Amino acid sequence: MAEITNEKRVLISPDRTALADYVADRFLRRIEKQVDEPAVHVSLTGGTMGVAVLAAAATNPRLAGLRWDNVHFWWSDERFVPRHDDERNEKQAREALLDQLHIPAGNIHSVAASDEGIGLDEAARVYADELARFAQPGGPAWPSFDMCFLGVGPDAHIASLFPDHPEIRDTEHAVLPVRNSPKPPPERVTFTRPVINGSQRVWLVMSGPDKAAALGLALAGANYTSVPAGGAKGRRRTVFFVDREAAEQVPPELIDQEY
Repeated sequence: MAEITNEKRVLISPDRTALADYVADRFLRRIEKQVDEPAVHVSLTGGTMGVAVLAAAATNPRLAGLRWDNVHFWWSDERFVPRHDDERNEKQAREALLDQLHIPAGNIHSVAASDEGIGLDEAARVYADELARFAQPGGPAWPSFDMCFLGVGPDAHIASLFPDHPEIRDTEHAVLPVRNSPKPPPERVTFTRPVINGSQRVWLVMSGPDKAAALGLALAGANYTSVPAGGAKGRRRTVFFVDREAAEQVPPELIDQEY
């Protein structure tokens, strides 16, 4: 059995394009390794880098030889907007990659949209129920994600868990409605920390100088209630994939490798 460690690692790419290409290749390699698993659960994220990674995967030669029938896609958060709104993480992910895959429609698990006749609270409850359908017997009410992608905001938020907001402290629920988000749109649905931290691998992808301070605080062990990115931790691996601009404030001894 492979050694299990949740020590945080920092891998640096020279720029944003190289970063997206490198993470996309790592992602596809993981899918390739798990072709015989009964189910592989992947949690996606939105934002500039989340979409850039998927777009890079769509043009990677490795994609052509992969099977997707055992892969399930989820989102760690979603904007509660109409189904075809350009702000919706699902729409961006489909356009970047998912619509190109030969994957059963039921393997893409999306959050209800605001124009589908249910409210924000019910959308969160329905998504929690969907997670529970794939829970392991005797385990928590959600699947263990093989990969959980996370973007990180300049304020160090992850998913829709914002600094010093009540959702970051919740350990009783799998999914929460978010109102009055400090970043528009104001209404969202988000995983909680227990779901994120139940993942086997948490991959945080960060680019640009505006992320440097957040990265530095997350690596320095700042309290997760004020620096949510610092509280993200995979059970096997926690990796910060960053470009050089985002790594400006990272002490050299914390850098694992540069590419």
